Amino acid sequence: MWILFAVAGVVAGVINTLAGSGSLVTLPIFMFVCGLPPNIANGTNRVGVIFQTVVGIRGFRESGTDYRGSAWLVVPAVIGALLGAWLASEMSADQMRYVIGGLMVVMLFVLLVNPKRWIQESDSSNRNNAGWLSIGIYFLIGIYGGFIQAGVGIFLLAAAVLVSRYSLKDGNAIKLLVILAFAIPTLGIFCWHNQVHFGYGIAMAVFQSIGAVLGVRFATRVPDANLWIHRLLIVILIAAATKIFLF
Repeated sequence: MWILFAVAGVVAGVINTLAGSGSLVTLPIFMFVCGLPPNIANGTNRVGVIFQTVVGIRGFRESGTDYRGSAWLVVPAVIGALLGAWLASEMSADQMRYVIGGLMVVMLFVLLVNPKRWIQESDSSNRNNAGWLSIGIYFLIGIYGGFIQAGVGIFLLAAAVLVSRYSLKDGNAIKLLVILAFAIPTLGIFCWHNQVHFGYGIAMAVFQSIGAVLGVRFATRVPDANLWIHRLLIVILIAAATKIFLF
């Protein structure tokens, strides 16, 4: 069990740092290996997310990533996440499953239609953090992230690249900052409802943090990292959408 647990944690940490949807790895482990009910698995998953994002943010900061102006993205996402966490008990699992799957297919289409926009480097003077469209999009993504963590990184990364005009590498750093900002209060909501198993959560967090370190090193040191991250996103989206609709 623990070998599978460790491998899943490291893999999820790498995936979450470079792209997103690492929770599609950890949630099944919590439910089918650890035996946690879905609602407790959903809450427990937030523990590892917080740990790995702290590690990832520190790594990107040390590599020179500029986080200035990101408050415009963080605040609406946090407000949305609080609403999403409250809604988590209101929507049926089947409804949410098809919403997630549909969004994954849309994201895959966007990735394939305009690949150059994803892999190019960005000009920091051309960023768009404070526009109403940007604020609205991050608010909606926050609702989704508060509801269920799985897949939120991909939507945040898409918003950072296509709306806020970051490169994939810098967009990953901003993505982690936003996730950390809303993961903390949403974890509090799940704790309030006794839906967190801290033993499993902290154990998974250790391995996810190792994966986060590896992910940051890849993003900041490997030539053409943007291109490889783009390819990883495509693979993850295909796998995630297939799992959601067919299994």
